Amino acid sequence: MDDKVKNFKAGADDYLTKPFAFAELLIRVEALLNRGPEYQPNYFCIGGLEINRISHQVKRNGITIKLTAKEYAVLEYLAANAGRVLTRRMIMEHVWDQSFEGLTNIVDVYIRQLRAKIDETFHPKLIHTFRKAGYSLSDEDQK
Repeated sequence: MDDKVKNFKAGADDYLTKPFAFAELLIRVEALLNRGPEYQPNYFCIGGLEINRISHQVKRNGITIKLTAKEYAVLEYLAANAGRVLTRRMIMEHVWDQSFEGLTNIVDVYIRQLRAKIDETFHPKLIHTFRKAGYSLSDEDQK
């Protein structure tokens, strides 16, 4: 499959091949900036998991789940990108707003805590691990 088609199917909304003219790059960046803010829903519902982005209330099958601020931030980021595999680095940079140097298992710790709260006693499991890639939130079976 053509690289452009493959990248657009993977979620890209623009694509620039090398070699490219610097003027074209600037025009494309300007066009992206002029699109305005992306719509962000105030509410997510995935496999019985309900996330209210305004009140930060989380429920699974109607049961309220208490989360710390960081747990909520990780879960909200996963939900905003439901079905997409997010790398540990992406999660760290979004939730902690910085890049951690070296190896750290902070994301793994928070994923473990979230699984204990939203997956352990419920079905289907929503947080999926993709070995050597990252994590995804989805109600689809990830076999």
